[in-house]
Amino acid sequence: MTIKQLFKTAPLTTLLLISFICLYILQVLTGVDANSPTTEALLYWGANALPFSMGDQPWRLVSSGFLHIGLMHLLFNGFAMYFFGQVAEPMFGSSKFLALFLLAVIGGNLLNNQMTWLSILDGTGQPGLSAGASGGIMGIGAALLMAALFKISVNNMVLNLKSLVLVMGINLVYGFAVPGIDNAGHIGGAITGAIMALGFGIAYRQRLKAHLAAIPVAVYRTEPPSTMYSTEPAVNSTDSSHFNKDSAHLDNTNQSYTVDRRIYTNNNVNNPVNLADNTNINQAFDPADLNSNIGADVHSDASDDPQITNSYAAVLAAKPAMLWQLLPWIIMIIIAIGFSWWWLDIHNQILKVLAAQ
Repeated sequence: MTIKQLFKTAPLTTLLLISFICLYILQVLTGVDANSPTTEALLYWGANALPFSMGDQPWRLVSSGFLHIGLMHLLFNGFAMYFFGQVAEPMFGSSKFLALFLLAVIGGNLLNNQMTWLSILDGTGQPGLSAGASGGIMGIGAALLMAALFKISVNNMVLNLKSLVLVMGINLVYGFAVPGIDNAGHIGGAITGAIMALGFGIAYRQRLKAHLAAIPVAVYRTEPPSTMYSTEPAVNSTDSSHFNKDSAHLDNTNQSYTVDRRIYTNNNVNNPVNLADNTNINQAFDPADLNSNIGADVHSDASDDPQITNSYAAVLAAKPAMLWQLLPWIIMIIIAIGFSWWWLDIHNQILKVLAAQ
């Protein structure tokens, strides 16, 4: 996929990738080592570090998600964002996708700082720093995993659950096996993404129900054509001359029907369907007509036939209750409030320890 195609499919994913690259280029142009930047340089460009992020510079919880420690780190996260983003952004929408990435980055950094602070209190650790988009990317991956569980489709394609589990598992195992990897950031981002995607999945199910409720009911013939037009012996279906098309009514006792829901997109959907015309295999009734005719005789007169209407626009316009539409945003707001409380709790703990010394 070219940059132009990616921008058309997932514009925010493209902009995020550009921001990663541009920030790295600025670092290198200002003298930062391309592969092994110093601690001072990383702090200058916005890395996450407990004394600063939990102090008077909480903005580092976000800025560190755009900063990378060396070229290989940038390439690894860049490819991951490219593959995840081009699927996740069209699925969730650009605004929700951006909120998902940012909150997952914050969640990963907060968990990293929490674990660092606990290790300091235990005397087993010391302040360090972290940077990279991997927390946000793991959040996107976890959200896709939840989407696969809810069978949310993108362009009529459902995500492969086993493949997603494998990719996420490899990343987590890699984080535990290789020293220097911010595994707490990965886990925090993944948990944040999974919780947010739960709201996406529930809202999707409710929207699907609303769409199905807007689709008209279709009635299909299940008997062979030769039993529907006359009592003459069965003949070859290819010889239409043996069919009696003059019959004005169908024998209701010889018919069986199945009810299903179907979206009609045929260009001729506004034409009436004559039940006595053997060229029409599928018949559809307006829901109101079907409800009034269930259990009654079905006639083939053109005057009695219902009109098929194109319901595609109605399906797209159908919306669930306002609560379900707002649910993803409600969950995001709750997460944001929870993160604010979390940051304040760690911040106050640090202040108390410093005041006691």
